[in-house]
This record gives sequence, structure tokens and C-alpha cells, in this order.
Amino acid sequence: MNGLRFWGQIPVYGDQQLASKLEQFDKNGYVVLERVIPPADVNALILAMRQAEERRGFSYARTSFEGFNTVRINNLLVYDELFWTVPLQSEVLQVAEAILDRELLLSSLCTLTLGPGQTAQPLHDDMQQLKLPRPRPTLAVNAVWALTDFTEDNGATLVVPGSHKFPEQAPYGGDYPTVAATMPAGSVMLFDGALWHKGGANTTDERRYAISCYYCAGWLRQQENLQLGIPQDIAARFPRRLQELCGYGIYKGQYGHIDNQDPITLLGREAIRTTVWEATDRKLQAGKAGKDAGQSRP
Repeated sequence: MNGLRFWGQIPVYGDQQLASKLEQFDKNGYVVLERVIPPADVNALILAMRQAEERRGFSYARTSFEGFNTVRINNLLVYDELFWTVPLQSEVLQVAEAILDRELLLSSLCTLTLGPGQTAQPLHDDMQQLKLPRPRPTLAVNAVWALTDFTEDNGATLVVPGSHKFPEQAPYGGDYPTVAATMPAGSVMLFDGALWHKGGANTTDERRYAISCYYCAGWLRQQENLQLGIPQDIAARFPRRLQELCGYGIYKGQYGHIDNQDPITLLGREAIRTTVWEATDRKLQAGKAGKDAGQSRP
């Protein structure tokens, strides 16, 4: 898989390191993992993004929010196996799972290539369409991969630190003081979906390459319909953990089943998880068996 670490289940950070990352995330609404992607992998991803542009037919986004000088390629998992490694990157996934839980989902995966002349986005938060009380527990975590240095000049994400705890949603397009989340290439910034932010302007003559790897709570509807958007024969080749992230699983043993079966069986995998109802019956049966065994002892 071209060198990127593919072992999302293996913890990288120790308890103290992880606690420090989570503390920063809780306080500011975001945390930067500096230089977690080796330069060779950064270059390989940029090349894969350029090739995906050619396959899709190069085009800029069609809305002012997405950016008339920005290339956004959605459904990225179908374009190159190298992209399969992104949602499974060890440090990023470890932090995202600690913020949400082990049964989180991949909500979307897309490129964010800002061309020269791209203006800044309107101020917003990623959860504005969900009219839920604030502040609230984190429901989504966006992991923005900086594949080129993020600077104030080329469009580093502009954030309002601590705004994920504000009682109101971001005033869309409002004028509010922000901080540029600058970071070197190979870094990843994870931020709360409720954080007030906006993409910065690219005033340079160079493209700024990035990938948005967006995770959400396992019970929340994904931004991209990955089960329909990704052909089943491609999804069947994914590592099991990526299949689960795409929604081939049962959240908390109850949500997402198909006729009481784990949907991962559609991809030729053996079901490991059972429904909560089956698990409850097994516990009751085990308890009854233990009780009967105790009563039968002389």
C-alpha cells in the first residue's frame, strides 16, 4: 500500500500523550498532530490526487462555499487504493476513536486542493444543518491532512478557538476574529464539527493540497452515502476496519442491521458482532445455565 501505515487498530500514543491531545481538543476545539505523515507518503498522495483529477476530468467546484478555484473530489475511496489508508492512519484514528468511540464512521473523504486566487470561505460550522442544542458532546471530527505547508497566505484553515463550546451556531458568513491553523506538510488537524471555522484564501501562485477525512458518531448519518457510492466489489477488497468505517457494521448491536444480520456479510466477511437482542438472550441463557449448574451440585 505504498508505505502508509495501514494498522488503524494499533495504538501509537501512550496514555499521557493521548490525554494531552484530548485536552487540547477539548479546550480549543482542535488539535494538530505535527508531521505524522512521512514526506514520501505526502508526495505519493499528491500524485494520486492529480491522477484522480485526470480520471474524473479536472474541474473546480461549482458553488461559492466549496470554492470556484478549489478541486474537491468526493467518493475518494474508489479512485486509488492509496486513499484506503487515509481513514486508517494510526495516530489520527486513535485520537478520533478516543473523542467519539470505537464504532465511529467515516462520514466523507475528499480532496481540498485550493488553486491560486481561491477566496476565503464564509464562517460556518459543519453541524449547522442539525438544529441541536449547544454546547454538546462532539458528534463529528474532521481530520484535515496538510499535504503542503498550511500558511496564512495559501489558505490555512481559520478557526475560532473554543467556539465549539459556544451556545450558538456560527453566524454563517459572519465577521469574527479567527486564528490561522498553520502547520507543516505531513501534519493533520482534527477539529470538532461544531467549531466555528472557514477555509482561508490562497493568495499565492501555488496550489495547496489537502484531504478532508471526516469522521462522525456511529449513529449519525454520513455526509457521503458510501454504501451506495462505492461499488460493492471495491468495498469487498477493503480491509475489514475500513469496511466497518464505511458503515458495514451494527452500531451498539442495534443500528444498521439487515434482517438482524451484520451487513458486513454482504462483502463476504464473517459476522463477528451480533444484535443487542441476541447478546441479551445469550447472557440470560449463560446466567440460567450457571444457576442450574449451581443448583445441581451436591
